[in-house]
Parts: sequence; C-alpha cells; structure tokens
Amino acid sequence: MPRYRLTLEYDGGPYKGFQAQDDLPTVQGAVERAVLAFTGESVRLQAAGRTDTGVHATGQVVHVDLTREWPALTVRNALNAHLVDEAVVVLDAEVAPEDWHARFSATERRYLYRILNRPAPPALDRGRVWHVKSPLDAGAMHAAAQVLVGHHDFTTFRDLACQAKSPVKTLDVAEVSRRGEEVWLSFASRSFLHRQVRSMTGTLAEVGIGRWTAADVKAALEARDRRACGPVAPATGLVLTGVAYADGGAAK
Repeated sequence: MPRYRLTLEYDGGPYKGFQAQDDLPTVQGAVERAVLAFTGESVRLQAAGRTDTGVHATGQVVHVDLTREWPALTVRNALNAHLVDEAVVVLDAEVAPEDWHARFSATERRYLYRILNRPAPPALDRGRVWHVKSPLDAGAMHAAAQVLVGHHDFTTFRDLACQAKSPVKTLDVAEVSRRGEEVWLSFASRSFLHRQVRSMTGTLAEVGIGRWTAADVKAALEARDRRACGPVAPATGLVLTGVAYADGGAAK
C-alpha cells in the first residue's frame, strides 16, 4: 500500500482546527473529502501537528496511505482540483517509505508568530496577525526569549487541556525581530505542548510593552505553574511554517 507525503498550506480561519470533527469544518476533513472524491477511498490522514482553530500553515506535513499507486504529481493536482472551494492547498506530494510517519518521524517543527505593531488595525492581513497598538521593544523581547531556550519544564506555558505525557521539552530556537510595522517571533523544537507558542508569545509581548522583564519571564518559567503565565496570544497570528525530517525534509 503506497504511502504519500503531502505538504499543505492553509488559512485556519474557516476551520475549527486541523483535527477532523463530526459536523464541523476542519482542515483534515477537507483533505480527506478530497481524497475520497479522487480515489473513492475513505482514509484517515496522519499529521505532523494538530493546529488549533484559527492557526494557519505554510508547511504542514501529512501522510496518507492509498490502495492504488499514483504518480505523486497526479495526487497533488487531483487533490487540489477537489480542494478548489477550500482554504487548503497541497503544495507538494511525494511517495514515502512505508515506515515513514508524518508525526513520529519529525525531528523539528517551526512556528512563526506575526504581531502587527501600529495604531491602525489590519485590513489586508485581518485574521493573520495579532494587532498590538502599544509600541513593542523587539530587542527586549528577544533577550527575554533566550530564557526559554533549552531543556525545561514548560508547565507554565502549557494549556490545562494539554494531553502530552510530560511538560518537559527542549526549545531550540526563540527569536524575536522587527520587520517594519511587524514583530516576528520564530520558535523551533522537536515538539511543542498545547498552546505553548501562543503562551510564550503573549508573555513576551508583556516584555515588549514594558510590563514584564526578562527576570519575570525566568521566574514564570521556574514557577512551573500555569497561573504564572502571561496573557495567551490569539490564534490568528500563528503559522506552522515547516517540519523537518531526518530523510532530508527541511523546516522553513
């Protein structure tokens, strides 16, 4: 049974998250319906990560097993033809080894969070950025973000509904930079806790505004207490930009 690796791009706004849910629009549901329309097969996708409601992706990776072998280009084009009315596209498709897994074979996941930092709200990017009116000190945010890099117990930045077995994770990258009117926060790790990125982003924004310091972020991390977390940033500014694999697939 051939296994296909698909790279997806989607606008999370119209969907109730990635994971399929009965009677609710989801990214997974949209792609599985496209597979059914193309092949006549009811399948269950496996994804590198399950993004929340409103979270976007430019490099989500999934795999699907089909009973018939198709050229990878045919799979990509046929699925896109059946996704024409959805806010999801298949950027790339390739045949994968039978033992390769979109989730368990991943070695790194990368997220980008965009903050629009100006008095006026967004028009063209509404639903794709977090609008923060108060001036943000991106340099102070970056310095504070380095407190979070490394192997830590991230209970403070873990949603109460998180189902991960352990709150201990290794954060490899936490970078904050200003891009004109926007502040970009980039994070990379082998895996993340539920809403960890949004929790860290909201806390770092408090530093940018001047209400918190790097020492406050360190104290919050060491508290290992969800109540010590700053405000959680909204889903709209978050994008899963890429997933890396040992076989050469690279995170963006």
